[in-house]
Formats: sequence, C-alpha cells, structure tokens
Amino acid sequence: MPGMMSDSDNSDALAIVPRSPDASAPRVYTIRNHGLSAPVARVSISWARGNTLRVSLLQSDAVNDQRPGGQVVEVKLTSLEGGEISGAQWRKIAYGSVAPFSLLQSRKNSVDASRYKKDWWEHVMEYSKEISSLLGNSNSSPTPKIEDPKVILKKVEEPISLRAAWELMEIFYVDKQAQTWLPERLLDWLADYDCLLSGIQATVHSKLVAFQKELVAIQAVENDPEYWEAISSALAVGWLDVVVKLLRMHGSYLFDQLGGREIENGLVEAVAVLISQMPRLRPDVSAKKLGECYNTKSEFMKAWEKWRAQITKLDCSAFWLQCDHEQTRDGLKNMLQIMLGNASILSNVTYHWIELYISHFLYIRPFTVGLENMSSLAQKCMQLKPVSNRHKLMGLIIGILEENTEVILAECSRSFGPWMITHAIELLTAGSTQAEILMREQQPKLGGICMEELHRLTYSQILSSHALTWNIAPIYLTSCMKQGQGLLENLLYKQPVQHHQVLLKSLEICRLNGVDLVGNNLMKIAGVHYWNHGKKGSAVFWLQQARDELRLNRIAKHLFDFVGKSVSDESFKQWEGMLELLDSESRTTGGLEFLKKYRDFRKSLQQVSEGITTDAAWKSAETLISLMKNPSTPQQFWLSLLFDSLKLLNWKDRPLLNVSQTNLLLNKLQELSLARLRPDFIDSGLPPEALKSVRLALASNLGRAILHE
Repeated sequence: MPGMMSDSDNSDALAIVPRSPDASAPRVYTIRNHGLSAPVARVSISWARGNTLRVSLLQSDAVNDQRPGGQVVEVKLTSLEGGEISGAQWRKIAYGSVAPFSLLQSRKNSVDASRYKKDWWEHVMEYSKEISSLLGNSNSSPTPKIEDPKVILKKVEEPISLRAAWELMEIFYVDKQAQTWLPERLLDWLADYDCLLSGIQATVHSKLVAFQKELVAIQAVENDPEYWEAISSALAVGWLDVVVKLLRMHGSYLFDQLGGREIENGLVEAVAVLISQMPRLRPDVSAKKLGECYNTKSEFMKAWEKWRAQITKLDCSAFWLQCDHEQTRDGLKNMLQIMLGNASILSNVTYHWIELYISHFLYIRPFTVGLENMSSLAQKCMQLKPVSNRHKLMGLIIGILEENTEVILAECSRSFGPWMITHAIELLTAGSTQAEILMREQQPKLGGICMEELHRLTYSQILSSHALTWNIAPIYLTSCMKQGQGLLENLLYKQPVQHHQVLLKSLEICRLNGVDLVGNNLMKIAGVHYWNHGKKGSAVFWLQQARDELRLNRIAKHLFDFVGKSVSDESFKQWEGMLELLDSESRTTGGLEFLKKYRDFRKSLQQVSEGITTDAAWKSAETLISLMKNPSTPQQFWLSLLFDSLKLLNWKDRPLLNVSQTNLLLNKLQELSLARLRPDFIDSGLPPEALKSVRLALASNLGRAILHE
C-alpha cells in the first residue's frame, strides 16, 4: 500500500554530487531585515557555515546615531525539493556504494567467460539490491499496534527520486525473473513513488492524501462524491487494499444500519470480495496486499476469465434495482466498469499518464509480458494526459520504454548526476547488449577510452574535489584501464602531506594499488615539508622510510654544523633527541650513521669520565677505532674525536690500543695535517695545542704498546 510522506528537513551543507541540473538558472533569495531602513551604503558577502551566506548590510554615515548602523543576516542557499538528497546523505551513499562496486568489479575480472552471460545477472542483482538499500526503504515506518480505521495512507518516510530511478533500472534490465510479471512490478513501483509526482501535478496519491484530511469531518462517507472518486482512482492503479479499506468505511456496515440497508451492504461487500480475489500474474504478494497470485500465464488467463465472468454477472444482477442509495449504486457500477476495462472511465479517474498507463496493463491488457508494445501505449497515454512540467523520472521511463540507450544515459546524467550514471551502467549493460557495446567500445574522439571509463573518471574527479570523499576516488580510478593510473597519481600528489592522517591514508592507497614509487615520493615530500617547518625529527623519520640517502646526507651535513666539536658542547644535546630515532633497528644511511655512533661514543666517554672500570674504557677505545675506520666519519671530526679521547690514550693501568691501532690513528693524524693545506678544509675550532696533545698522547701510547707486546 502506498504511504503518505512525513515532513522531513532537507537542509544540509557541502553537497558533493550530483550537480543540480538547473544550476545555470539564477535563483533569487529574499533578504529579510528588521529595523534597517534605506539607504544601504555597502554590502559585504562572505561564506558562513555550510551552504549559508553571511550578508552584512551597512548604512551610510548620515543615518541617525540612535539607529543601528547595519545588520548581518544569513541566507541559506539550497535547491532541495521533495525527493531530493542533502549533502550528508550523498556522502553516506558515496561511501556505502564503494564496497558493492568493488565486489562487482572483482567478480567481473574473475568470472568464467563461458558462464558470464548465464550467471552475471545474479551478481548484478545482488549489487543492485545493496545499492538500493543505501537509498532508503520506501516502507520503513513501523506498523502501529492499533490501527486507526480512518487512516487510508500510512505516514512513511519520503522516498527519493534517485531510489525510484534505480528501481526502474533494476526492474527493466536486471531482474530476469520479473520479466513475466513486469506490469505488476510497475504497479508496485507506482505505489511507492506516486507521491514524488504529486509535486508536479495532481496524482492518485495526492487525491487520497487530500481526502484523508477531510475524512475526519465526514459523517456519512457514501454521500460524499470525493469518497467514490478516491475509491475509483485507487482501484484504477491497483491499490486493492486501499480500495477494500475505503469500501468497509461505507455506512451500511454500521451495526444500526444493517437491517435497513441489507441489499446495499451486500452489493458493497460483493464488490469488495471481487476486488480482494483479483487474479495477479506474479509469484506472491506481501501479507497486507490483496489478490490471488498465479505463476504461469496459462493459469492466470483461466483465473482472469473466471473473475471477469463473475464481474459481468454481478453487473447484470437485479439487486441493483433494489438499491435505493443512488451514490452507492453509481459508485459501485463505476468500479465494475473499471474492472471490466472501460478505457473512458479509466482515463477519467486517473490524473497522471503513468497512472493511466498502469491501469491499462491491469484491466485492458492484463496478459502483457515483457516490453511488447509498451512504448506505443505510453505515447498514447501521454497524449491523453499531457503534462506541462515533466518530472525528471518521466524522461528516464520514456527512454527505457523506447529502449533508447542514449536517452537513458542522458537522463541519468542530467537528472541524477555522475553517481547515478557511474553505478547504473552496470545495470544497463547487464540487460542490454546494445548498451554494453555502446558503453565499452573504445571511442577515438575520447582519446581511446570508452564511455564507461569516461563516466567513472568524471565521478572520480567530483569525489577528488572534496576533502571528505577524495579517499574513495581511487576505487573508481583503478577500474579505469586507460587513464585511471595517471589521474590516481595526480590525486595522491595533490593531498596535503602536513596532515598526518591524510598522509597515512595516501600511503595506504599507494600500497593497495601497487604504486610504491608514488608512496616513496610522498614520504620524501613529507620529509622535506617537515624539515622546512622545523619538525626535524619527523623529517628524518619520513626520509628514512623513503630511504632517501641524498637528503639524509644533506641533513647530516647540516647537523654537523650544530653538533659541535666536543662531547661537552651543549649544541649536541639540542639534537640528541632526534638522534634517538636512529636506533639499532633502523637502517640509517649516509652521514647520519656517524651521528648515531658519535652519540654512542659520547655516552661511553661519560662513563669513563665518571670513573667506571677498565672494561668500559676498553669498549670506548673500540668505539673510537670503529669511528676512525668508518668512511662515513667526516674528516673535520677526526681531531675532535682524538682530542676528546685523551684520557683513553693516556690510560694509566695499561695501553688500551695496540700497536696497529695506534699506527692507524697516527696515519689519520698525518692525513689530517696534509688536509689542512687544502683550501676547502674545515677547521675543527679546537685550541692550537690540541694537535700537539693528541700527537704526544699517541706517541706515548705507541711506546707503551710496543713494550707491552
């Protein structure tokens, strides 16, 4: 049974998709001000929160000081109407449709080619149901425990045009099992979405809603002409439960009326029983809907002929002459003519051409299967019921009935936006070979890509342009074989690396889609960004993750200027926290390897200075030799290392360095003396006597080592 729409608030902000089809038409918004008189000297306009403009109206200086000098008002910009979708709903739909779309693409790549045509529609049907559930449930309102007998249409959540369009595509292109009972599927569709057409012109739904509001004040409904009009209109479009409920409101059912209106009540009940027993060519109906279902056309035809014979017999009954209530007699006779397929009466009791169209399938052409002659009948109904302002769903219906793929694509794009056409292509190609060829044939005018890829790229660009949906655009870009990869890389490079969560998401996308080079570059970009903004530790971390030896070496060279030439220098402490990042598990590179070992050597020297045992001195001496042997140790630090190690060289108990180690250090010292002659030599900044002290200590250690050996 169709429902009556409840009031809903469509206001929201940051709408992403679709772009409004009438966005080019200017809209006029009225600004209501309070206590502000002309003249207005200046107007300032700025964005407020969401889709609201803040308009500041400033008066001239000549205005009396006792009056306000201006006013600030907010103007909400929105074009949402009945059946439309707000920004937050669009984002929910956009995110929810990612998983079904990805699963379908995965199945498309893995399905056996020999079974593609046979089984593919089942996968598409599952995909369609998941998407449809995202668009809302047209019968989502709970059923009250105690029903109001005066309520004809239950109050339900207002459906959206997008869901109505999606279900149309599913009915005609995906659901193979429903091809034999296509008119019944259209009847169900109209029951759910006839309310959407009410905003354009009068419909059966709008008439029932209007009558329901008046029903409370009506004492004897059978005396009201609108009562019989409402019943006839509901019967014409097949809302049998509504019709029977209205008939049971007839005054002859009242306990105090049964005795004097027995024949009248019998005629009303006979019509109600015939309506409830109407044959339906469909597998089943819900518990609240009426009619007897038949699975096969032959069984349905037999039942239909029998049912029609009962109607004819009742129409010729002599009891009509004994019915004294004229309105009841005429109303019931009119209903019998509707069930007998009187085209003139059907045209009179319906309002929209789609309602007349459905009524023809119900009562004039009940044996219609598939799309046979559907288009010509639609044209005839449109001529009988012309509309001045066509609803956007009607263009899609006409394109489907005419089996015109180009019109369907144009209507989906124009009226429902890129999301619809991107996801509905799967439905269209599943049920139409012509559409599949058109959508997947490479077009030289489009740079060698197909129409399917073009629409996915368009939708991806819309997702990419919004901060809340950019991260789902790669799902659609990766399904584009020609240009998707390049646009995916561009999208990832455009994301701000200064936002940690965005960077992590970008790297995850790179990993999932096998674009490791892009991920590596993003880590390098992040490292440079953090270094330029003073976040040295984060910079080193990301450059290490990217294994960027070139920049790490540059950072190391930069750090050398701040670390200082002695372990006691405070400048080293300033950078020691960052060097903690270079733990033993990290794969350090370049000059940073020296800084890490320099930190360890500094700690060991502190232990020696505090009077720790000879074992600690031995370890410090080994670290010194390791540093001097390592090619990553800068030459400018050689003298500093040796000068800071004088206590090790002059160890009293025994020499800590053997002859070969001492000769190594002497050779390094000699090499350093020769390097002083070069113009690019960097002086260590130590006192002049430092070199002599180191040379003397090495000579003394050499003699002691020779004697010891």
